[in-house]
Formats: sequence, structure tokens, C-alpha cells
Amino acid sequence: MSKLADRSARHDRYHQKAKKEGFLARAVFKLEELDTQFKLFKPGQRVLDLGCAPGSWLQYARSKVGETGILVGLDRAPLKDASGARIVVGDVMSIEVKDLLGDLSNFDVVLSDMAPDTSGIRNMDQARSEALFERALEIATETLAPGGNFVGKLFQGPDFKKLIESVRARFAVGKTAKPSSSRQESIEQYVVGKGFKK
Repeated sequence: MSKLADRSARHDRYHQKAKKEGFLARAVFKLEELDTQFKLFKPGQRVLDLGCAPGSWLQYARSKVGETGILVGLDRAPLKDASGARIVVGDVMSIEVKDLLGDLSNFDVVLSDMAPDTSGIRNMDQARSEALFERALEIATETLAPGGNFVGKLFQGPDFKKLIESVRARFAVGKTAKPSSSRQESIEQYVVGKGFKK
């Protein structure tokens, strides 16, 4: 694909819609679709967003949990627009759970739209995605309140089924979804766990 074609593909209708509606990235519509399908949020909830840059998922979460809700985001660099969230700067693979919780005892929703720095080598990218997803699920398991919800992005690879089963073992409901706003050529799927079994 030429650079020009690639740029126009990236600046698709979801990109334009995000810009028009004041969202920081087109990824917001993936979360919106998942929330419409799975009813992830309620007012006043405590939400953790792993790999939160550039911040569109925090923007959406704020619109759902309201001003009484608490947002915490983790990323490798500070955010320009944090939507009133407390931002923790660090690496997800080495961050300590207590640094994410701060003064909180737990979260009601844990989100992860994390993707690896892609190499173009499919099996390597899948393995890196699986490692990030496993870490997100581990953090969710350690921080979620009973009945809490989890959303994690995962590239389809050899351990895909095993990882979905590990979500189903920990949650009352475990489902996969590919939002229509995901790019057609993408191998990403979202795994949703509802009703955490503490």
C-alpha cells in the first residue's frame, strides 16, 4: 500500500467522526460498540485503563461514569488530556498493582486496548499481544471488585482459545467481539469478561 493510500485508510470515516465529536482517537468507537453490546459501565464506577494513550477510552469512560466516577490510566508517558483521570506513568509489565490502586481498594472495570509495537512479523506480534493481554488479565484479577468487568484487546494467535478460556474461568461471562470500527485487515479481537468471580 502506498503512503498516500495508507494515510487515507487511516483517516477513514471513524477518524473524521472522532475529530468532529472531540475525541482523541477513532478507537473510542470500539469501546462505544463494546459498551452498547455488553453494558460495561455504570455511574460512579472506578475504572482502570491500561495503555491509555492518547486518551479516547478515558474520555468515553468519563462520559459513562460521570463526575463521581474515578478514572486511573497507565501509560509509558504522561497524557496531554487525561479527562480528569489520575495517570500513572510506567511499564505495564513491571508496574506494581499498589501503584495503580493508590488509595482505592479495587476497580469496577479494567480496560486494555494495548497493542505491541508491531514488527510486521505476524507470529512475533501475536506472541507480544498475548503477553500484554495476559498481563492485563493478571492485573484485572488482582484489582477487580467482585462482579467487575474486563475488556482486553488480543491479536488472534496460537494461544487465543486458551486465553479466552482463562477469562471464562474467572468471569461469569466471557465473550469475544470484533467491533465494526476495527479495521477490516486487523487481526485484533476484544475479549470481554463480565461478572468477576473473586
